[in-house]
Amino acid sequence: MKHAPSFFAFIVVLLFAGALPAQNYAPPDAQTPDEPKLKNIQAKADKLAERLAALRQQHIADPALVEAEIYEKAAVWITKHDEFFHKDAADWTLEALDRGLLRAGHLATGDAPWLHKTGAAVVRAYRSRVDGSVQPYAVTLPADYGKDARKKWRLDVVLHGRDASLTEVKFLHAHTGDKPAPARDYVQLDIYGRGNNAYRWAGDTDVFEAMDAFIAGERLLGREQLLDPNRVVLRGFSMGGAGTWQIGLHTPDRWCVLGPGAGFTTTHGYLKNLPEKLPAYQESCLRIYDAVDYAENAFNVPVVAYGGDQDPQLHAAQNIEAKLKPLGIPMTLLVAPGLAHQFPPEWQKKADEHYAPFVARGRADYPKRIRFVTYTLKYNTCNWIEIIGLDKHYERAVVDAEHAEKGFTVKTENVRTLHLGLPPNSAERCVMLTIDGHEIECPCCHLPNATSNLYMERVGGRWQAVLPERLNTDRLRRPQKMPGLQGPIDDAFTNSFLCVRGTGTPWHPATKKYADASLERFAAEWNKYMRAELPIRDDVAVASEDIAGKHLILFGDPASNSLIGQVIDALPLQWTKEQITLGGRNYAAAEHVPCLISPSPLNPRRYIVLNSGHTFHAADFQGTNALLYPRLGDYAILRPSVRTNDAAAADVVEAGLFDDFWLLKNQADR
Repeated sequence: MKHAPSFFAFIVVLLFAGALPAQNYAPPDAQTPDEPKLKNIQAKADKLAERLAALRQQHIADPALVEAEIYEKAAVWITKHDEFFHKDAADWTLEALDRGLLRAGHLATGDAPWLHKTGAAVVRAYRSRVDGSVQPYAVTLPADYGKDARKKWRLDVVLHGRDASLTEVKFLHAHTGDKPAPARDYVQLDIYGRGNNAYRWAGDTDVFEAMDAFIAGERLLGREQLLDPNRVVLRGFSMGGAGTWQIGLHTPDRWCVLGPGAGFTTTHGYLKNLPEKLPAYQESCLRIYDAVDYAENAFNVPVVAYGGDQDPQLHAAQNIEAKLKPLGIPMTLLVAPGLAHQFPPEWQKKADEHYAPFVARGRADYPKRIRFVTYTLKYNTCNWIEIIGLDKHYERAVVDAEHAEKGFTVKTENVRTLHLGLPPNSAERCVMLTIDGHEIECPCCHLPNATSNLYMERVGGRWQAVLPERLNTDRLRRPQKMPGLQGPIDDAFTNSFLCVRGTGTPWHPATKKYADASLERFAAEWNKYMRAELPIRDDVAVASEDIAGKHLILFGDPASNSLIGQVIDALPLQWTKEQITLGGRNYAAAEHVPCLISPSPLNPRRYIVLNSGHTFHAADFQGTNALLYPRLGDYAILRPSVRTNDAAAADVVEAGLFDDFWLLKNQADR
């Protein structure tokens, strides 16, 4: 993949993507502060860093420490990337540092008054498990929150729209808590989502990490009972609408109602000049995030969508509506006459009025019937259904299940292994199921977490009961795609990972040149667009806890990176000094570099990735969010380019997807 200079690539992508005329993805010109103000920012940042170090000496740990640390992080990032996009951005940065110093002072005395503030937005933060970075979110508690201990509050999770000038500093300034918030009968959680990635990849993880951090904080404060877990609303407009469509329809059991405004729900059609057919493996990977493919999951969660009748992004809702009508699944679509890409307060009020009956009803603890569709085990659960294995990834998989007194009636498509949870307090020893027309008696597994469960697998076209211990053992004996371990390459960067740099002598200088450049590019792009330092360690410094708890992203070859040397004989390719063999094809090792994702031979619950960060790059981040789709699938053979001075540029010689047992077709046939 050629990596053109960023400005040229950005222009090419905009032309290629057919960006909507109303959208401008380029940030405004930076208004860099003068030298005295920059020195003032640096001095205050240094002072805050010292205070934070002192707090660590006092053993003030997460989650308290990050509540002050986020202000230092914001100042460092805006300065590092010269993102002073607003005339007041420097003053906002100083404001943020002052607030960080104030919070550090409170923490030193064992106090945290911002945790108890009501009636206004308050910045909170958490440390991400993905990369150890500190990420912000904001909470607005109603003025009378907690005054009646018996009242349970609705929680609204709000996803912001795209903002080319968004930074941590701007987000913190928008949620300072200095102004009273409008009176609301719900708790509001505003998600930063690592900026402008449409809540994809680590941005997707960020939504749930922010929610989990907030709920964990309420638990520590003894206030968890004030939140109603069955009345959680997910909503957003524009990019936030796209995120609501995507996250809401992928995880329909988390919400009592979805409120998407505008956004996009497909890649084809939204990217106007995208080729009609991408390479097959890329087409398959579009089914990870294209929300329209998950439209049927509106059976499990109500949808109240909004769009202006002059807004091209109204098509997002119309795409979903067209899928649902033939299925008889209802959806509310509010269309504002005469409005383009806008969501004014009066229409927000109307949308909230339509949310009201669904909020009042709440989400059922144990719905009688579930009708769930997915295309990947990345999104595999809905209420009491868990799909554990597919016949084939990226093809439509369905479970339509109904629970009655006498058992379950289940219909499936493209499902190989299935788990059903029984209602709470179930004491049955066996349960009768009718699954795909076959009756089976399934023994209940009563687990230590006090749940009762049924496990089954389809063998030779017929379903049979199976113990979970058998499934776990089968996974160890024969690697297979499973939830959280299903690829593609980009999936490795949605959970805890570590990049590992080789320190040995490579077989070929060209391999080292490409691996080093690829890692350097990934570090720069992760820092800028995913708002964090890329976790990197030398191969000789990798510890056992890294192997146990992180995906390992290995750069180099079996000679230069000792961990590649340790695992290469257990990966689905052969790599010697002379050649690379993948799928029965040979490639000269001096001229090619393999990239792939595979279950780790060192830890079957984690990935190994070779020589790749994200498979999309800066130009894609700078263009429309719909460009953030995988470019390489599960594996690729690259030929480093000699036609450019960019050492990370490469041509794709071969790329594709492994089957559901992590094999290529010719390997599976053996």
